[in-house]
This record gives sequence, C-alpha cells and structure tokens, in this order.
Amino acid sequence: MAAVSTLRAGDEVSGVYACTRKDRLVSRAGTPYLALELRDRTGAIPARAFRDADVLAGRFERGDLVRVAGRVDRFRDELQLDLRAIARAAPEEADPATFLPVAYRDLDELDGFLESLAGEVRVPGFAALLQALLGDEALRAEWRRAPCTRAGHHAYLGGLLEHTVAVGTLALEACQLHIKLRRDLLLTAALVHDLGKTREFTYGAEIELSDAGRLLGHVELGLRMLDDVARGIPAMDEPRRLELAHCVLTHHGADATPQRRFATVEALTLHRLNALDAAVKGALEHGLGLDA
Repeated sequence: MAAVSTLRAGDEVSGVYACTRKDRLVSRAGTPYLALELRDRTGAIPARAFRDADVLAGRFERGDLVRVAGRVDRFRDELQLDLRAIARAAPEEADPATFLPVAYRDLDELDGFLESLAGEVRVPGFAALLQALLGDEALRAEWRRAPCTRAGHHAYLGGLLEHTVAVGTLALEACQLHIKLRRDLLLTAALVHDLGKTREFTYGAEIELSDAGRLLGHVELGLRMLDDVARGIPAMDEPRRLELAHCVLTHHGADATPQRRFATVEALTLHRLNALDAAVKGALEHGLGLDA
C-alpha cells in the first residue's frame, strides 16, 4: 500500500486507508457522486467516486477503515484519487494503530510498570482482584490499546496505560509521604479507576465512543466490571469492595449530595492525583489554558 505522501499523478492505488470525510454530492449533469477524504499517517488526499456512487456509499461509513482501488489524477492543480471501488476493510486487513496516534512511550515497559505497581498491593482481596484483572488477556490487550480521551489528555492509543501507571506511581509516592493513607486501597483504586475506558471507545479512522461509552460512560462501565470480578473473589469482603467502588465513583470529584461526597481520604487523594496527571499532561500536549 502506497503512503499518501508518496502518491503522484498516474499512480494506481490499491490499499487500506482511513475515511475521514464522506459526502454525497450531485454533479452539474445531475448524477450523484461521492466526495471523500482518505488519510494515513503521512497525509490526506481527496477522493471521488463517480460510478455507482449510491451502491458504493452503502458499503462503508465515514470513520471506517476502507479498502480502495483507483487512480491518482490531477484536478485543478491538486491530486485526487478517482475511485473504482471502495468498501469497509475487514478487521484483519488493517490495524487501527497504523492510522491513529499512539503513545511515544514503550507499551511493554509501561506494562511492566503496571505489573510492578500491582505487586505492591498486599491485602489479599485487593491483590486477588488485580491478579484477576491482569490475568485476563483480552482485557489486558484493551488496557494497552485504549486512550484516555478523544481530544484531551493522553488522547492516543496506549494513553490509558500511560495514565494508569502515572497515577499509580503518584499514589505510591503519596503513601510514602502520608503514612496514614491506606496504601492498598489507594494503590488499587489508582490502578483501576479508569478501567471502564477499555470499553468506552471504538477504533477505525478515528477514535469514537462505543454505544456503551456514549450511554453509560467509563465510570459506570468500570464499576460494573469491578463488581463482576470482585464478587468472585472470596477475600474481597463487602466493606473493601464498597470503599474501592467509592474511590472509582468519585475520582472526577464530589458534590454536595450524600452519595457523592468524599467519604474517605483515599477517595479524595485519588481525585487529586488523577487531576494532577491529567492537568500536567494536558498542558504539555495542548498548552496552558485559562484554567491551568
């Protein structure tokens, strides 16, 4: 597959690209055609499909990774791709990581840090919970893959793992400075507070919200995931399960309602540490805003 930046007039193109624009237009002759934008990491190129436009339009949507065939032409001093065929690419044909931004840090190294932090937890219930989560291969793969946000801090593949390790490390440091903090509760909460983000997103041409992410959000998704696993761990008693859930529920902050006030110092601490890493990373990536 040719990179977009290398395309020249006259090139024949066959490969998978990200579709980031899709419009059905009508020519002066009254016939429909598709106006598209196709991207890879090297750039973008406009594309047109003049033949069987409505048939082709039903084979993909904006935001899909698409398999295309066509020829590069020059139109009004601009390169564009004249398409003969286009359809949604099969999942095995393309890795979204080829098209989406990814973490600069090595994910294997971050994965090792995550395991090391989990190994610092000694209370049997919390330790067993983390062991069960880290032992789930499918979940572990999504933990490595997910971003934290779509446009804010850590808005790239691997961002969730990077943020999780950062907040876990800050939690460990906070416990060394403030020895009255319950270390196992805070560290466990730090490692699982954003677990729902593993189910919040979908990946194609862009990072989008899943139906579950759009309707429930990552906090509710994370609470459900933790509850499912925790109920199968005999050493995880009800008080610990509830205190962990409270930390996750309030990690974006509390309010005046009794159910959403900070009920433990660990919940307050997690909220502050989470906000610290998000704010610093956001400022480094996007600059200082008015509320920085």
